[in-house]
Amino acid sequence: MKLPVGLSNRHIHLSKEDLEVLFGQGHELTVFKDLSQPGQYACDEKVDLVGPKGTIKGVRVLGPIRPSTQVEISLADGFALGVKPPIKESGDIKGTPGIKLVGPKGEVEIKEGVIAAARHIHMSLEDAKNFGVSDKDIVKVKTFGERAVVFENVLVRASEKFALEMHLDVEEGNAAGLRNGDLVELVK
Repeated sequence: MKLPVGLSNRHIHLSKEDLEVLFGQGHELTVFKDLSQPGQYACDEKVDLVGPKGTIKGVRVLGPIRPSTQVEISLADGFALGVKPPIKESGDIKGTPGIKLVGPKGEVEIKEGVIAAARHIHMSLEDAKNFGVSDKDIVKVKTFGERAVVFENVLVRASEKFALEMHLDVEEGNAAGLRNGDLVELVK
């Protein structure tokens, strides 16, 4: 059973409070482009990440607003910044490192929230039924081509809010020779 891939670059999800510190009181996110998951979008807004060892400039904010600020980076980004992001499911920020965020109107030092997102598959409940999996299952995914690999420890995220797509960070996708929209196979 095949499904499309979406490669995810570093990005940040902001709380309303942090958005206003970084971009000004009353600031609203502005849509740059819609993303593959319903209701999700890339924003015009960008921030700089400042870690103990370095800075990454111009990290795109994704909307909509979240209850807590979360920074999703690759493991290589973590080396450059001097932080060690744990591999976690999006939204699970407890016990993760913090970092400084710099925007055009202010700075925020988050105490936690830096992760490397776990490989995961978004799917509707109907898709989950068709694939024979459930929310929170861990599966394997096989790629095709010259650099074919099998990704293990892929988290299933099933909800009526999701459209079918596997998310990998850009580093993993590049290593496997994948591009957005390529098809991969869920392995039982």
